[in-house]
Amino acid sequence: MKNIVLNVSTTERRAAIIEDNQVVELLIERQIEDRIVGNVYKGRVVNVLPGMQAAFVDIGRDKNGFLYRDDLLSYQLLEEDEEKKKERNISEFVTKGAEVLVQVTKEGFGTKGPRLTGVISFPGRYIVYMPQGGYVGVSRRMNSEEERERWRKMGEQVLKQNEGIIVRTVCEGLEQEKVEEDLAFLRKFWKDIWQEGKDLAPPSLIHQDTGLLERIVRDLSFSDVSEIIIDSQKDYNRLLGLLEPYRQLNLKVTYYRGKENVFSEYGIEKELEKALRRQVWLKNGAYLMIDKTEALTVIDVNTGKFTGKSNLRDTIKKTNTEAAKEIARQLRLRDISGIIVIDFIDMKEEVDKQEVIHAFTKALEKDRTKTSVRGFTGLGLVEMTRKKIRQNLQDSLSKTCPTCSGKGVILSDEAQAYRIERVLWEYRNMDAEALVLEVPEKIATIIKGNKNEHLHRLQESLFYQIFIVENEKMSEQEYNISFIGSEKEAKQKAMNHGWNEH
Repeated sequence: MKNIVLNVSTTERRAAIIEDNQVVELLIERQIEDRIVGNVYKGRVVNVLPGMQAAFVDIGRDKNGFLYRDDLLSYQLLEEDEEKKKERNISEFVTKGAEVLVQVTKEGFGTKGPRLTGVISFPGRYIVYMPQGGYVGVSRRMNSEEERERWRKMGEQVLKQNEGIIVRTVCEGLEQEKVEEDLAFLRKFWKDIWQEGKDLAPPSLIHQDTGLLERIVRDLSFSDVSEIIIDSQKDYNRLLGLLEPYRQLNLKVTYYRGKENVFSEYGIEKELEKALRRQVWLKNGAYLMIDKTEALTVIDVNTGKFTGKSNLRDTIKKTNTEAAKEIARQLRLRDISGIIVIDFIDMKEEVDKQEVIHAFTKALEKDRTKTSVRGFTGLGLVEMTRKKIRQNLQDSLSKTCPTCSGKGVILSDEAQAYRIERVLWEYRNMDAEALVLEVPEKIATIIKGNKNEHLHRLQESLFYQIFIVENEKMSEQEYNISFIGSEKEAKQKAMNHGWNEH
């Protein structure tokens, strides 16, 4: 069973999804954060790139959106043989200066602008509604093909003109009236949006996606949710109103009145701290190492303290199986996406590899984000992809270290001292008699050497005096040449900063 804990009483609004007493997913909403996934814009095409089968669209933001040919509504609605259709060029469907209605499907990252689609869609509780989608889709997770066919026929009966819907898994065994109510609501929702936005000149925002509470009610399946805990009276009442149409779910909604932050009370805060660490310990004493690069994420499985109780093969298989389940949880919790490579402990037997892959794919079934596992490669690595929609947890909660610039390592004290020495050599032929060098204490000790011997030799070689001031406020990678001039003035400046001859 699941619990959902909502910490919405502060400026940063957070929601944690808990399965079997473990945090598996975190949603964050900030006022300063300009979240645009789901927004609908009336945009203008600023450039068409036939070689990339894509177009850049001005949607009124800092970066133009990126729209692929395959995501154009006109391309998707084209009734033509697939092979012939793939030969079509984007220039046949859109031209520079054209006005287009688009929706954001992926946030912009780094230098990339947001990804767009021309197929507008609005998720409801039971269906995804596409005002001009033109087809009926049914969730593949429904167990019965007969049930899937029932919903296909229902969709064809109730849709108007070019409308389209995708029937969600939660509809399995549901009465048709509930889905029709959802469709009627979303149909009116879009009609109101378009009524207000159809006459706006591009680039214009037509629809702003909903807030945290609305997204939770809209996107999550509550069939296995036992309780929702929320720490704001105002939002508690609002949540009850949002859940009113779904009274049959019999959800328990609790208003948290405790003094301690609700995330701390339920142990979620500690889980989030762990989610930013590189190392993840497993219950059996083994551990994972998670390393993120710009292009992909690498996860390494290690036996650690786990030695097993039987033979080596059994120990390795158990470790890998436990790791597979935890990796699936970490992908959801950290919202890791893109290309992912997993280095499980080497297994010789093919049957063991298949058992581990089965455990992994089974654990990934709970993931709301689309994943694709390619299995073991010739080198014994597991390759997979996970769809990227928004910033991952690490990027959302942290920033690049200014000292190491994201490398994770800095120069050793000796290397930093020798680096500064090379800088000092560049002043060798200057006209001034002395300079004042500010460095951290550890670096000063190395530059001076035993009994200042190295400093004396350096001054003799450079033909100027060096007054070294130990600055305790500096980081290990900092230094500053704060004065260059006469020896008398330099000495006085150094003394003002605490320098002494010893």
